[in-house]
Amino acid sequence: MPRSINKTSISAEDYLERIHELISEKGYARAVDIANALGISQPSVTSMVQKLANEGLLNYEKYRGLTLTDEGSRVALAIHARHEILKRFLSLLNVSQQAQEKDIEGLEHHISDETVQAISKLSDHLEKHAQELDL
Repeated sequence: MPRSINKTSISAEDYLERIHELISEKGYARAVDIANALGISQPSVTSMVQKLANEGLLNYEKYRGLTLTDEGSRVALAIHARHEILKRFLSLLNVSQQAQEKDIEGLEHHISDETVQAISKLSDHLEKHAQELDL
């Protein structure tokens, strides 16, 4: 059975999201790139990467790049979609970019799938009626 996002730790979600972004941008991800992206030490990254590999979320070879497994990609894409839905909603409310970044990082790990879907539907409605809103 596929792993739900809620069964993945917040830290693991952050790693998977950054790894997916790096692979999308550069075509690969290395521990040093992840450390720089997350602002943490390389040994901490190596430890988490090994844990994620043991959980079947990524393929890791010491001193080489890493890739996401199908399951790791599925979780990373779901996290990314959640992030984008929240960003779209907060943008519609004219929340500043700085506040969005801070709020999304907190919200995306603690909000249910049901609520994310409701926010997505509300965002669709708000976009269709944007001229009627005075935000």
